[in-house]
Amino acid sequence: MAFTRAPGKHRRPSRMHRTTARAAGVAALTGTGVVGTLAASPALAAEAPAESTGLTPVVTIGDSVAEEIAAQAAAQEQAARQKLAEQTARRKAAEQAKKEREAKERAAREAERRRLNTFVLPIPGSHVSTGYGSGGFLWSSGSHTGIDFPAASGTPVHAVGAGTVVQAGWGGAYGNQVVIRMADGMYTQYAHLSSIGVSVGQTVAPGQQIGLSGATGNVTGAHLHFEVRATPEYGSDVDPVAYLRQHGVSL
Repeated sequence: MAFTRAPGKHRRPSRMHRTTARAAGVAALTGTGVVGTLAASPALAAEAPAESTGLTPVVTIGDSVAEEIAAQAAAQEQAARQKLAEQTARRKAAEQAKKEREAKERAAREAERRRLNTFVLPIPGSHVSTGYGSGGFLWSSGSHTGIDFPAASGTPVHAVGAGTVVQAGWGGAYGNQVVIRMADGMYTQYAHLSSIGVSVGQTVAPGQQIGLSGATGNVTGAHLHFEVRATPEYGSDVDPVAYLRQHGVSL
């Protein structure tokens, strides 16, 4: 019994029919060279949908873009190296500055230590004419509370060490005098001066001139009376020779 398709009715071609038709079309196109022409056409090849080939599209970067990316990477690397070099240079400079600062501080401390430990004679080249503790009627206490250095009137008198002036003026029997508080806490007195060259509160350095020798006060002649005291006042005296020798001064 034969079946016929109803008029006006259309059905989708069967799978077998579609495959057969596709094969026939490909054969026809191959025979005319159309397939080769289409494959050779870049525009048509680019328009072919990915699903028709089953391949994943690959994006190709041009040489100029690749060179630009490489140049940017090189520039970033160079910038990083430059930054690291600058940081290293700053660190080294800071370390060097610290070393120099510490060296200067050490030098300053050493210089200050030497200054504080430097002692000299009150009259360079002079000698002791009357020693400490000498007895006699010339002194109200019955003994000499300091040492005397012979010196003509007007001879420069120097601070024996670093200190601060606590008295500068008339001292009664001592005449014109200067009393200095030394860096070690002791006091030195310079008496019978003809003139005074410092004032109270002034700091003095070892060997600095503080006045001129003379014969003011109770004296029998021009000389320098020098005392070392535990306080700035009379009666706290100690042996000046021993004190100066302890600080490296030969008498």
